[in-house]
Amino acid sequence: MPKCVYCKKNYENPRGLTLIMVNGTINHLCSSKCRKNMLMKRRKVRWISKVKKVTEKKEAKKE
Repeated sequence: MPKCVYCKKNYENPRGLTLIMVNGTINHLCSSKCRKNMLMKRRKVRWISKVKKVTEKKEAKKE
């Protein structure tokens, strides 16, 4: 499962977008929302921090 470069969320393979940059790096994006925000160079967006907090809590419970 690829991981979104912008929001760091795992998503299923058939959906999403794969960008191959000029320097050869591969960027996986889970949605058009992530794509548009990445192109506008936004990093401090509230919904990203909420997703990170939820995934961190889930990972802490698994350990």
